[in-house]
Order: sequence, then C-alpha cells, then structure tokens
Amino acid sequence: MSLRRNRECSTMTVNQAQTTMNEQQPESNILIVDDDRELGEMLVEFLAPDRFEASVCLSGEDALPALRDGKFDLVILDIMLPGMSGIDVLKHVRKASDIPIIMLTARGEDIDRILGLEFGADDYLTKPFNPRELLARIKAILRRAGPASAPRGHISVGEIELDVRARRVTAGNASIRLTGTEFELLRCLAETPGSVVEKDELSRQALGRRHLPYDRSLDTHVSNVRGKLAKAGVVSPSIQSQRGVGYCLLVDE
Repeated sequence: MSLRRNRECSTMTVNQAQTTMNEQQPESNILIVDDDRELGEMLVEFLAPDRFEASVCLSGEDALPALRDGKFDLVILDIMLPGMSGIDVLKHVRKASDIPIIMLTARGEDIDRILGLEFGADDYLTKPFNPRELLARIKAILRRAGPASAPRGHISVGEIELDVRARRVTAGNASIRLTGTEFELLRCLAETPGSVVEKDELSRQALGRRHLPYDRSLDTHVSNVRGKLAKAGVVSPSIQSQRGVGYCLLVDE
C-alpha cells in the first residue's frame, strides 16, 4: 500500500479495513490529520471494524480543502504538523465549522493542550496513546453530537434558550455558536439552574469520562462558554464556580 505525498488527502485502507468497509456502510467518516504515516495506517485499520471510515491528510494545508465538502463527522488533528500547525488548522476550521475535533499532543506539552482547548478543540489525547482510548473518545463525542433524545426539547434560563434537539443556543434573536462539548456542558448546567453540578458529573456529561485531578480540560471549556456568553452580551445566567466542587448556572433575580 502506498500513500500519495502530493497535495491531497487519500483514504488509506489495508486489507482488513477494506474488507470490513465493503461489508457494511460506514457509521461515520473521520479525517486524520497527522504526518506520521504509520500511525495513520494503524488508525485506519483499527477504526474500520467499528464502521469508521478514515481518510488521512499528511499536512494542514491538505486538510483544509478536504474539510470544505462537509463529508467528515470528526477530525483527529495532530498539533505538531509540518508547515501549518495543528493550532492554525484548528483556528481556520472553527471560523466556519463546529465539527468535533480531537487534538493529539506530545507528552509534557501542556501549553499545546491548553491552546487547543481554548481555540475550540473538543478533547485531546497525549501521544503515545492507547487506540482503545481514542476509540472511546470518538464514540463519546459522536454520541453527544448526534440527534438528542432528551425529553426536554427546549431549556430557557435567563436570557438564553437551548434547543436540545437542534443543539443550538440563542440569546434573543442572536445565535451563540458552541462546540458540541461546550453545548453539553451548558446543557448539563441548565438542567438544574442554581444548583452546583460536581466536576465529575460535568466531565462525564460533556467529555464522556470521569474527572481526573490536575486535568484542566473542563475548566478550559467552562472559560470558553463564559467568553462566548459574554461576547453575546448575556448577563444572566452566569456560570459560577464552587472551588473544588463544581459549577452552577446562576440566574439573577
């Protein structure tokens, strides 16, 4: 199997992956943006049995055109890319799309992880990682991004309204664009306004995993939601923190 190195993305398959995908339609299409050819090939093969069809781009410059046609459901994006960095790709994508994005970061590079989350990544994994952990993150994010089945179709809290099924937030006539993770976080808080939701519960709802000590991912997502509500001119509700416990959505009387 060869992987084309010209300026285009290629759908990489190996025999097992190709056989699996021929037997049934893919559940979701995933774009892997990483210059590590061997890693890309391994992930294509690993994801195929779970009905994920993966395409691989070796650079950010190739990934952006591939994302414009809207065929992908999720992006796995390495921060350390040749040429255009993963952070730059992330910023370009977030200008026009809320597609779920999982960042891959190098061990110990906390600043890259923090920047990725601040610029709108839904989650991250540190290299080297267990492919089973990546698969679990993919499934959790796509499950949250799918059509909602919650009985409450709309939630109104203060100046904002959440359309749970459409996964849309509005303040008056203005739409507030949130990533899938940010929406789930806000929805979880809006279900019980005025009550503190513990970090572990928020992490399970918004990130699909339990909260771990020293993991600042949840706090970064909360900061992002606060910033977007403030930018939209929303005064109430506000997200308040209870140190060491969790967060609550507070509505001004």
